Amino acid sequence: MTEAKKTTTAKKAVATKKAAPKAAKPAVKVADVKDVKLNNATYATGKRKDSVARVYLVPGKGNITVNGLAMCEYFRRPVLQMIIAQPFAVTKRETAYDIVAMVQGGGLSGQAGAVKHGISKALEKVEPELRGALKAAGFLTRDSRTVERKHYGFRKARRSTQFSKR
Repeated sequence: MTEAKKTTTAKKAVATKKAAPKAAKPAVKVADVKDVKLNNATYATGKRKDSVARVYLVPGKGNITVNGLAMCEYFRRPVLQMIIAQPFAVTKRETAYDIVAMVQGGGLSGQAGAVKHGISKALEKVEPELRGALKAAGFLTRDSRTVERKHYGFRKARRSTQFSKR
């Protein structure tokens, strides 16, 4: 019996060694809108799918901050970074303004679209003469496409159950 107790205690010791927690990654501090100096800021709201972005446009050097992180850190995919930069490319204002955006809901693609919509609306508020270029590019129109709801009697929104003839 003493040997059995020794083996069970040895197994418990091995199990506790395996279950040791890994070193946690350092938490990234997310700056709030209040922390950033937003004097002379222009505010606009952008929406896409289920995402809502609150965008503050400040005269600056072209820095874009999303939820307290640099744009390239928050949106890692180059396609999403390109989507956000589109309003500046169309209006040729790449280095004229800094952006501070707080975005919630949805996925990264919807969030990038919401930030782009908010930036476009804020640019139009600051410089009304840019409205024509932004409108022609389609950036001021809210993209209202969302996920269709699931319907009763179906597996998904349109997917039905398999038909059985007999």
